[in-house]
Amino acid sequence: MPACSCDNELKFDGVSRRYRAILWIVIGINAFMFLFETGASITADSMALRADALDFLGDSLTYGLTLLAIGHTLRWRAAAAMFKGITLLLMGLWVLGSTAWQVLILGVPDETIMGSVGLLAFAANATSVLLLLRYRDGDANVRSVWLCSRNDAIGNLAVILAAGAVYVTRTAWPDIAVAFGMALLFLHSAWLIIRQAGSEIQARPDAADYVS
Repeated sequence: MPACSCDNELKFDGVSRRYRAILWIVIGINAFMFLFETGASITADSMALRADALDFLGDSLTYGLTLLAIGHTLRWRAAAAMFKGITLLLMGLWVLGSTAWQVLILGVPDETIMGSVGLLAFAANATSVLLLLRYRDGDANVRSVWLCSRNDAIGNLAVILAAGAVYVTRTAWPDIAVAFGMALLFLHSAWLIIRQAGSEIQARPDAADYVS
């Protein structure tokens, strides 16, 4: 069942065998990349990689929540999306705080590890984005998955650029700047998800209680 953005129709709610299978694939990709990138971020001493690894973990957990929410009422699915939005908000705040702390240390990260891992992470997220492309206009629960995957791909490109800038400048500032930018992206997406979820939670009773 394709996503629908028509105002006079219910948005795609995830009730599709194909969509469930795609979600399992995307969850596996994110779980693997969290483990791999966490080790790489420690080795490279990179805040940008650390923020990206945390995002992979958050995505794995929230995509699992998306699977659980599929088939429930619109209000239940919207509540799940609200939880994911709040989680993304907390992640953004954590990255902001960690980045501010890193400013006091300013150790130069390993740009070779940053760049190579950034390329691998981008390939992983680009695959997820392509798999989820047709579902980007679903309800808040479904759309949150698309937004998170899109954010990850954008963040990976920024990490790759930061690795090049670290090599040129021999300072940690590009790494810190990217981590800060990723935190702002988390906060922006959190606001989009929370706003849509709040609107769906307050929807008229007949729509909010609809189950596909």
